[in-house]
Amino acid sequence: MNIDAFINKLETLKIDKMYLSDFLLTWEKSDDELQAVFSVAGALRHLRENNISTRLFDNGLAVSLFRDNSTRTRFSFASAANLLGLAVQDLDEGKSQVAHGETVRETANMVSFMADVIGIRDDMYIGKGNSYMREVSAAVTQGYKDGVLEQRPTLVNLQCDIDHPTQAMADMLHIINYFGGVGNLRGKKIAMSWAYSPSYGKPLSVPQGVIGLMTRFGMEVCLAHPNGYEVMSEVEAVAADNAVKSGGTFTKTNNMQEAFINADIVYPKSWAPFAAMEKRTRLFGEGNDAGIKALEKELLAQNSNHKDWACTEDMMKLTKNALYMHCLPADISGISCKEGEVDSSVFDRYREPLYKEAGFKPYIIAAMMFLSKCEYPAKMLKTLADCGQPRWLK
Repeated sequence: MNIDAFINKLETLKIDKMYLSDFLLTWEKSDDELQAVFSVAGALRHLRENNISTRLFDNGLAVSLFRDNSTRTRFSFASAANLLGLAVQDLDEGKSQVAHGETVRETANMVSFMADVIGIRDDMYIGKGNSYMREVSAAVTQGYKDGVLEQRPTLVNLQCDIDHPTQAMADMLHIINYFGGVGNLRGKKIAMSWAYSPSYGKPLSVPQGVIGLMTRFGMEVCLAHPNGYEVMSEVEAVAADNAVKSGGTFTKTNNMQEAFINADIVYPKSWAPFAAMEKRTRLFGEGNDAGIKALEKELLAQNSNHKDWACTEDMMKLTKNALYMHCLPADISGISCKEGEVDSSVFDRYREPLYKEAGFKPYIIAAMMFLSKCEYPAKMLKTLADCGQPRWLK
């Protein structure tokens, strides 16, 4: 697609509510709004690849707060902010007054005087991460209304306890490009499967993000996991409702082979049981370090009972030569661990598409920012394209 095609598509979409709004859960956005993110991401990528500047800002800050370790999302957020002309400042809570009991409202306002965007990753504790993001959102909204802030920073969810919208949207854009368009996705089967990992406590937000988004495109979405590794029932309800509305299906199984049979896409990924994550959250709130360590040992032992839940060459033979996907880093058997989520031969065969999958995330995040800051995004894209300012002087 050329830039005009992206702009023309954008002009057909009803997206006025995205202006000055946050992006916290994909299922809070309309179909048109999701399509707008894909279109703007494509347009920004097209402009950059053609050496055209996409600087929306001459100055300003994008503030990031990561309460969990991150490589891809952290650098994707920084890349996205830089793409639009914003500098990035990471909020290190250990070096801030948060460590001394500063309130959420005060912190949110103090970091936002010249901030245009705030990105938050808070994914480890059930019932906490998304709620915290909404508390920050309410604080900066009130700060703007009170005249404390010159502008109201918009928030991007960089992963919470419920959803990982930037990852799921990047995954979806990868699928759209791989299969040649949204129109080719109807009836495609995707297996979102638990897979064995020798580590503990991986968030549920990736599988929940996948089932909460992919069910909106008429796909056959199958969630597979051993007994005891359930995800949030509320998100399952969202997925089931989405499938009915889109004409697709949402099914569940406790058999990995069943999920892989005739699959067009497989997404084997470890996560912690919802019940265990709830218990971990309670123990953390009680300051019970011994209890958390005991829970970790219990879950590692539970994981070890399901080492056969792995993406092997034999498993891949059950599929329709499926596209293998992962949010990375994957636990690769014989490489990063003795036994893990995926065979090294499978991972190596899909290494290039996996990296391409990850490469969509900076543009997805930039598109979320762009749409929250531009009242007339199609007009702004046209202005950038017509201006033709070189990104760098060759």
